[in-house]
Amino acid sequence: MKKIFLLIAVVLGLVATKVNAQQQPIRFGIRAGANLAEWQGETVNSVQDLMEFTNGSVSRQMREGFHVGGYLTIPVAPGFEIEPGLQYSQKGMKLTGKIPMEGVEFLNAGVTLTNKADYIDVPVLAKVYIGEGFNIFGGPQVSYLLSNKIQAEAGAFGINALNREWDMKSGFRELDVAISGGVGYRFVNGFNISAGYDYGLTSVDANNNFDTFNRVIKASVGYTF
Repeated sequence: MKKIFLLIAVVLGLVATKVNAQQQPIRFGIRAGANLAEWQGETVNSVQDLMEFTNGSVSRQMREGFHVGGYLTIPVAPGFEIEPGLQYSQKGMKLTGKIPMEGVEFLNAGVTLTNKADYIDVPVLAKVYIGEGFNIFGGPQVSYLLSNKIQAEAGAFGINALNREWDMKSGFRELDVAISGGVGYRFVNGFNISAGYDYGLTSVDANNNFDTFNRVIKASVGYTF
């Protein structure tokens, strides 16, 4: 992990030296958008087995969330920029299931378990422009786990009979490393849109009992000042 932070620091140092030599302005921006998060790995495989065992009465879903933060746009060469950022991001996953009660299926009784993991993301992205404003980007991302909670909901007829939440941070890894990438478009006035994907490389389990990784689809809008 120290090597990753050192590599990021070296890259930013080299970029800053290059920018100062070219006297190019560094610009600041803000960004926000929607997340669709899930897990992939051994835990998900177990869920798939459970779905088959229960004839599909249990289903896995993506957790809906959001991200918001800021970034720096550091020009290195024509059509090429480095973009370090800092943002709050909601991740996790969701399981939903029907309560098996013969003869009273009309109650539509169900249970939902949601893993609500909140992170601070620090991406360092290389951005290449193709044409006027279209760009592709990618690079490493280090994330710090702020909180991790499990929410349990149960009810029938659309009415919640149970809504409980408890902390689960102690069993999860605080630092998460991922590769982030995507495509975007920046308009002349600084407004920009993008779609990206975070591919987690480190297991969320702090005790290495199972290999399960964060996966996040992101859609963003932003503005570069």
